Amino acid sequence: MVIGTSPINEYDRRVVLLTKERGKITAFARGARRQYSAMLAGTQLFAFGTFRVIEGKNAYTLVSAEITNYFEAIPKEPLRACYASYFLEMAGYYARENNNEVELLKLLYQTLRILCRDSVPKALIRVIYELRIFVVNGEYPECFHCVCCGEEKGLGHFSPMRNGVVCEKCLPQAGQVLTLNASALYAAQYIITSPIEKLYTFNVSSEVLRQLQKMMEYYIREHIDKTFKSLEILNIMENSGGI
Repeated sequence: MVIGTSPINEYDRRVVLLTKERGKITAFARGARRQYSAMLAGTQLFAFGTFRVIEGKNAYTLVSAEITNYFEAIPKEPLRACYASYFLEMAGYYARENNNEVELLKLLYQTLRILCRDSVPKALIRVIYELRIFVVNGEYPECFHCVCCGEEKGLGHFSPMRNGVVCEKCLPQAGQVLTLNASALYAAQYIITSPIEKLYTFNVSSEVLRQLQKMMEYYIREHIDKTFKSLEILNIMENSGGI
């Protein structure tokens, strides 16, 4: 999938591809910006398909692209486009070159598909994506046992300091905590463990969504040392009610 693109001189284009086999790679498409270039559509942001590249000393040259999904609905709505751009930027942050990124690519593809359908609230899609991308990366908040004593019951609070849930008796050593009711905890557990294909098959109440949002807000603040430009724009649009 094309997760980044920028113009190079008058007619060429630089693209960042998220691939199954080689992770995140940079490729240059010569003449891709010409009006009738066969590479024009295949080097657009969000284009998903099969890309043929030639490996060079420092980068790849994109030779051809067979696109199976352009996600046409994304650019048609500004708010949807902001969400999608944030998802791409976050994937680009975690993807590595010469790394197997099958799960990350699958997560990104399924997320953009559901984003185009409007069957799940965008805010919920964001929370699910944020939590699951941590799972794909091998680090995520502990939501099954108390991070202090290992207890599996009475897990009604999330400790940002401890990066996980805590039971009632461990609250004094957990620092500042966020309330997580049973439904929010179950939703988090489902997001962590379910197959990617079934991630976006449920909805939650506004209160549960609020709790999940706060949990991820704190967790991201602790674990990502980068400011996503697309997220800044997204937050502005959400606060203004979108366009």
